[in-house]
Amino acid sequence: MSLSQMKKSLTARIVQEKIYNLLTQGMRLDGRSPTDIRPVSIVTGLVEKADGSALVSMGGTKILVGIKTEIGSPYSDRPKEGSFTVNAELLPLASISFEPGPPDERGVELARVVDRGIRESKCIDLEKLCLIEGEKAYILFIDIYVLDYDGNYYDPSTIAVLAALATAKIPKYEVVNGKVQKTGEYFNLQLQALPFTVTFGIIKERFLVDPQLEEESALDVSLIIGVDEKNNIVSIQKNSPGLMPENLLEQMIDVAVEKSNQIRRKFIETLNLKI
Repeated sequence: MSLSQMKKSLTARIVQEKIYNLLTQGMRLDGRSPTDIRPVSIVTGLVEKADGSALVSMGGTKILVGIKTEIGSPYSDRPKEGSFTVNAELLPLASISFEPGPPDERGVELARVVDRGIRESKCIDLEKLCLIEGEKAYILFIDIYVLDYDGNYYDPSTIAVLAALATAKIPKYEVVNGKVQKTGEYFNLQLQALPFTVTFGIIKERFLVDPQLEEESALDVSLIIGVDEKNNIVSIQKNSPGLMPENLLEQMIDVAVEKSNQIRRKFIETLNLKI
């Protein structure tokens, strides 16, 4: 190990010990308690050329989501359904750790986590997106852009995707004499579920919620739990190596339910949704 690597390793251990000692006192670096999330801000309809868009801030982390719709062929094994695809890009301007080029494994993982929560909760009624069975259906392209990164891009990305979906105006097509034609009208998706994620960081036998950047760099393990409005766990993702104390999982699930409901209330109030 080089001298610079040794210094970096020592610094990481010192930071981790500092964060851990604060957690044992019920405190954190930024003044939050271990289970507090950072303030959430949601703005929709910012991207004029997108069918739906949202900008979400969670502390210093900012996420932009845009949605575009096309008409294409359904998957052969799901001929009666439309489809959606999620892509994520970690923009180099957001962090010195993000590099230009095609999505790396972190972007792929972010897209996968968001996709799983939407898909497993059946948030979108895909059958309503089919126009001609086996031939024509709506395809939603959901693009996530990390604009500023101060730790935990999973939770604000999920919020931004759901906000963009909930407020999207999708161009309406109809089938006339076996052909698909644009009507000039628009429709809303009418989401069937609101599955929000809650990200946890674990240091030794303690955990915290919504880690900011400095905390994130000191974690032993990170875990993302997705919860729908019926308090069902729709997804769990352990996104870092390391062992997790088994007795913490039940506690974290209880906190995930509580915090997802807190986010959901903010989401519904901000978007003025009737659920």
